[in-house]
Amino acid sequence: MTRALQPASSLGPLMRDMVDRALDPYLLVGMPHLTPNGLSETWLMKELGHRHWLMLSRELGMQSADFRTACGAEAYAAICATSLNAPGFGIVKANDILMIHSRIAPVSMTQTSTTHELFLEDQRIGDVELISTFVHREVAGSNHSIARVAVRKSRPQPFRISHLAKTAADIRNRRIEHHWGLPLDRNDVSRTFRFEPSPSQEFNGAGLFYFAEFQALADRALEVWFPDKIPTTRREVYFLGNIDQNENVCFEIVGCCEKNETIHGQLKRETGKIIATMFIASGETATGRDETSRPI
Repeated sequence: MTRALQPASSLGPLMRDMVDRALDPYLLVGMPHLTPNGLSETWLMKELGHRHWLMLSRELGMQSADFRTACGAEAYAAICATSLNAPGFGIVKANDILMIHSRIAPVSMTQTSTTHELFLEDQRIGDVELISTFVHREVAGSNHSIARVAVRKSRPQPFRISHLAKTAADIRNRRIEHHWGLPLDRNDVSRTFRFEPSPSQEFNGAGLFYFAEFQALADRALEVWFPDKIPTTRREVYFLGNIDQNENVCFEIVGCCEKNETIHGQLKRETGKIIATMFIASGETATGRDETSRPI
């Protein structure tokens, strides 16, 4: 009886305890985490996006990831670039114990990186980097009006060198003409796949087309065009915008190698505005870091 009369808040764990649980490095693998080809990239990106937010809130000394602008409006730690290396995802199966070793560091005045190394026992099966910047809507309800915004910072820290962040800046500012050996010619479109995102499935709780769905959409197109394609083992995505609910989007191939093992694609709004550029590789060509990007 006494317990039933206690305030609800005293019956459950504290917020900081829940954050600790969410960031536990060990995870028991089950069906939600898998595809027929092993560990699910889409699930993993959602999970690491959640961990990225929580790690960022911890770094800012917050109790929860409730980010706000100086005037109290909602702000979001929007993912602006991702890098995936997944050479061992195919060996992951149900009842395995996945270990995620994560680190966080600022890479510029406005951007933060989290890196995540993935292990099965002592075997490293892949790694992921996520880079975010804080944004808000300048026009209520419009995902086209997303813009960067300042959010209070924690104590100053030295910047970590991030090749992903540098490449993202170079692509946005058109300072390079090749990446992964493919030209960054956005007008040479060879294939187009039109997609109608579902507001109840592809958008997140902030009403944004979720960053993990960009790569999932691209894979749907590639599975239609190349049904025998080897699963992706390396991917980089550079985000340049978002879409509103009930808005169509298309994925285009703008460059690829002879055997379609390395692909440069882009996602566009109906208006033709590019919202992401993406590099996808599979098989042996996907190993190692690209050294072919060169300045204009």
